[in-house]
Amino acid sequence: MMTENRSHNERGALIAALGAVLLWSTVATGFKLGLKLLEPLQLLLLGTAVSAAFFAAAATARGAWRLDRQAAGTGLLFGLINPLLYYLVLFEAYDRLPAQIAQPLNYTWAVTLALLAVPLLRQPLSHRMLVGIGISYSGVLILLTQGSLQGVGEVDWLGVALALGSTVLWAGYWLMNARSSEPALSLMAWSFCLALPLVSLACHLGPGWPELSWPAVGFGLWVGLVEMGITFLLWQRALRLTHQAAGIGQLIFISPFLSLILIGSLVGETIHWTSVAGLAVMVAGLLVTGRSAPAEPVAQGSQRARTQDR
Repeated sequence: MMTENRSHNERGALIAALGAVLLWSTVATGFKLGLKLLEPLQLLLLGTAVSAAFFAAAATARGAWRLDRQAAGTGLLFGLINPLLYYLVLFEAYDRLPAQIAQPLNYTWAVTLALLAVPLLRQPLSHRMLVGIGISYSGVLILLTQGSLQGVGEVDWLGVALALGSTVLWAGYWLMNARSSEPALSLMAWSFCLALPLVSLACHLGPGWPELSWPAVGFGLWVGLVEMGITFLLWQRALRLTHQAAGIGQLIFISPFLSLILIGSLVGETIHWTSVAGLAVMVAGLLVTGRSAPAEPVAQGSQRARTQDR
C-alpha cells in the first residue's frame, strides 16, 4: 500500500512539474510580445497586480497568511527583489535583446548561484563545479556570436549585462529564500502585495500608467499568472509530492528548448543554430554544476516548502 501511494505521489509530482515546465516555456514569448505594447515597468505593474491578487487569494483560501509584523517585514524585503528588481531588470533585458538570447542567458542563474555560494556560504568551488561553469559560459559565447565573431560587435551589451544581472538577483533571492523560516505561500503573498505600491509609484514617476486595453490586460494576466503565479503552485506541489526533488528539478531544462520553438513561431524571430547549440552547451554545464554543493540551499528550501505547506 505504501509503495502504491508513493508511486501515485510520484505520478502526481511529474504531472505538476511538467505542467509548470510547459507554462514556463511560454513566458519568453509573452515577455517579448508584451514589451512590444508596453514599457517594462508597465508590464511589471500589470503582472505584479495580477500576482498579488492571485497569491492573496491562494493564501487566504489555504489559511496560510502569517499576519504579523515579522512576516510583513520579511515579505517587503523579498518583494524588493522579487518582483520589483528582478523582473524590472529582466524585462529591460528582453526589451533590448532578441528573446532567443535573453532567455538562455537568464537560465545561467544556477551558475551564478554556485559562484555566490563561495563568498556567502563559504562553499569552495569543486573541480566539477569549475568544469560546469566553464562549459556553461562557453555556451554563452556560442550564443552571443550568432555564427560569426563579427556578430559579437552587434550585440547590445547593456542588454547582456542586464540579463546576466538578473541571474545575480534570482540566485541571491533563492539563497535568501532557503534560509527563511516563513511559509512559502505566505511569503509570496506578502512580497507581491507589498511590492505592488512600489511598482505603481515607479511606473507613475517613469513611463506612466499603462493603457488598460484588452491586449495589455491579457499580457498582464499572462505574466502574472503563468510566470509568477500558477507555475509557483504547480512547482511547489511537485516538490511536495516527490521524494526525488533532484530528478524533478532536471525537468526545468526542457523549458528553454520548447521556448525557442514558440519564439520562432509566435514572436517571428529566426532561430539561429547558435541559439540551439549555445543553449545545449549551457544546459550541459548547468547539469554538471547542479550536482555540486551550492544546490543544497535550494534543496533545503524545497524541503521546507514540502513540510510547511502540507
